[in-house]
Amino acid sequence: MCGIVGYIGNKQAYSILIKGLRRLEYRGYDSAGVALINDNGNLNVCKTKGKVDNLEEYCKDKDVSGTVGIAHTRWATHGEPSAVNAHPHYSESKNLAIIHNGIIENYADLKRKLQSKGVEFRSDTDTEVLVQLVEYIMEHKDVDLLTAVQVALFQVIGAYAIAIIDKRDPNQIIAARKQSPLLVGIGKDEFFLGSDATPLVEYTDKVVYLEDGNIAVIRRGEELKVVSIFGEEQQLKVKKVDINLGQLEKGGFPHFMLKEIFEQPECLTNCMRGRVNVDTDNVVLSAVIDYKKQLLDANRFIIVACGTSWHAGLIGKQMIEQLCRIPVEVEYASEFRYRNPVITSKDVVIAISQSGETADTLAAIQLAKEHGAFIYGICNAIGSSIPRATDTGSYIHVGPEIGVASTKAFTGQVTVLTMLALALAKEKGTISTENYMHVVKELHEIPNKIKTVLQLNDRIADLSRTFTYARNFLYLGRGFSYPVALEGALKLKEISYIHAEGYPAAEMKHGPIALIDSDMPVVVIATHNAMYEKVLSNIQEVKARKGKVIAIVSHDDNTISKIADEVIELPDTIECLEPLLTTIPLQLLAYHVAVCKGLDVDQPRNLAKSVTVE
Repeated sequence: MCGIVGYIGNKQAYSILIKGLRRLEYRGYDSAGVALINDNGNLNVCKTKGKVDNLEEYCKDKDVSGTVGIAHTRWATHGEPSAVNAHPHYSESKNLAIIHNGIIENYADLKRKLQSKGVEFRSDTDTEVLVQLVEYIMEHKDVDLLTAVQVALFQVIGAYAIAIIDKRDPNQIIAARKQSPLLVGIGKDEFFLGSDATPLVEYTDKVVYLEDGNIAVIRRGEELKVVSIFGEEQQLKVKKVDINLGQLEKGGFPHFMLKEIFEQPECLTNCMRGRVNVDTDNVVLSAVIDYKKQLLDANRFIIVACGTSWHAGLIGKQMIEQLCRIPVEVEYASEFRYRNPVITSKDVVIAISQSGETADTLAAIQLAKEHGAFIYGICNAIGSSIPRATDTGSYIHVGPEIGVASTKAFTGQVTVLTMLALALAKEKGTISTENYMHVVKELHEIPNKIKTVLQLNDRIADLSRTFTYARNFLYLGRGFSYPVALEGALKLKEISYIHAEGYPAAEMKHGPIALIDSDMPVVVIATHNAMYEKVLSNIQEVKARKGKVIAIVSHDDNTISKIADEVIELPDTIECLEPLLTTIPLQLLAYHVAVCKGLDVDQPRNLAKSVTVE
């Protein structure tokens, strides 16, 4: 959940670290800090509560010189956000400094043992326990830093990505990972550390992704060395990162979220490139070609995901069951991993995660593997943990998503699930040639139709001002639109802090209708499909109770437009592809309501982009 960045080389580290923290701030922004070893051998730690801007202001009159350093931006787990609890953390002697992403589950027991030996603590964090333990081992076993880290990590229960420096050896950074992402960037006579590639791409495109249980020994002027926790040297697997630096900037938009909403036509075109060929009416996924037997022989699919990815999974379930006639279950990964689920070797588990680092989804994959299931990953971040842990899968190829509230990743996931369903249905023979060609052609047209929807941005911005007063919202949809209602409600909650709930429209009568009055905005997805008349009845029920209806309708709707308070008209498409269009105005609605309220859209309170801890 937190962001880690490090540097060792010939340049002054501070500016590199600060820029890296800004690129990683989407991972946490409760507090931030840096640790640098200067030319005099002093280890200087500067840290503050709040965002990186606060840290930079604090550091204006501090010594931030040095060519080796580590830095951190925090999403608080143990200990409230404060300067004391911010990372980096000193050891008791102030010889060592550490940064950490993850949770040390047995920190309380380790802390008691160290306190009984006279070690004094400064913070309430689990992280400080680890640096104190490393120092205690170094002092009492007379070992070097690497050995002490290895011994300490044997005693740790939990997840971690760490970087640690020792002022007595300014030519070295030790880094290690277990269930939290960490990679090393390799430059010319310099090395970089990052929780992901975004802080590194300005300087190098060569990275090494650390595997679980690996420790990187990064020494100035030497080759990178990676060993296991047992000391066994590991073979380096250098990967090339393909991220355009421009993708990490706002490009003239006021927020990353709005930029990423407007990128969706291009992103979905990239997602389909080489996979959807409208000239030959064909969808090709290499994973389906290479693993046709495992996928087609499955008794069922189980989709595991969290948050927005779970909503995409609900749409995928309907798509796969409708087109392929394969039964699909959709599970919250956080529940699945602890429920002792029935899994067999005849199951295919589809794991969906934008970051590829979601802790609960990774744990669900491991559980499914232990039961012999075939694992298919759908991710955005190339080289992340989930693609490396799965048997096969598909990247969504929508580019880095910086805004905490997911937008283009959601439509990218839905697009990949659609292509998967189409490719499997054709191989399985469960879709007619005519229907297959029709869906392929319509899918190919979706990016252009999203461009049309985006032209409604100013209109949605205007109507959003009307609803900033609201304390509650209700979102209703049926069939393929129900998961979109859930996703629309989540977006509003995440960035505007307005309570919102998504429901199947027919379930409104089973409780939520009691909430409806003249102060309750109700967003209804009412496109012209098989459920139209049913949803029309639901809208009339809302209006009879003085509810305010915002209706998402098809082009040239002449019925609901006369009933609803606000109407947003969308281009027509086939029902199974409607979520790719209907979600766009809901993203814009949430965005503009939050902007009208003067809120931080890209960094909403209490949230971080990647949930890499439980």
